[in-house]
Amino acid sequence: MKKPCSSLPLAMLLVSTLVASLSAQEDPTQEQTEAAAPAEIGPSGQPIAFPHDVHAGEYEIDCQYCHFSVERSMRAGIPPVATCIGCHAFVAGSQNPEEITRLREYADRQEAIPWNRIYKVADHVQFPHMRHIAAGVECSNCHGNVQEIEVIQQVNQPLSMGWCLGCHIESGASRDCTVCHY
Repeated sequence: MKKPCSSLPLAMLLVSTLVASLSAQEDPTQEQTEAAAPAEIGPSGQPIAFPHDVHAGEYEIDCQYCHFSVERSMRAGIPPVATCIGCHAFVAGSQNPEEITRLREYADRQEAIPWNRIYKVADHVQFPHMRHIAAGVECSNCHGNVQEIEVIQQVNQPLSMGWCLGCHIESGASRDCTVCHY
């Protein structure tokens, strides 16, 4: 008589992998505070020169793969190191090996990469990313064609009330003040 194969070890492995993965992720909706220690800045103006043109352009990785909270959160969110290292544990990053070394150092320390914020609307304005994604607004409408931008930088968008209202008028979106000011 054959002994039934126990799936308990496999189940334990899967659960421990899931727990490790979840504990490695930071809260994507959590904003970095102004009082945080300044990041070591490289020549790109960021702690790591993340090449959007390679990831979003050459490899056609969708914005929402890394900015996974954008469709359900006010903020696009900064990807946790675990998202980056998920690929770069296997991909050497031959174009910028020194940047991958920095990435791995953050991962080894289980430390979030202290990115410097690029886009910010006025404090009295709320920009709900999830509503714009649900309405079919392309990321490039505000952020430019990131597939062609090496290290992300603010594109020539004024992010002013007039600019936003112009888009709302053109697309037939609400112009009720409480949509953005609450």
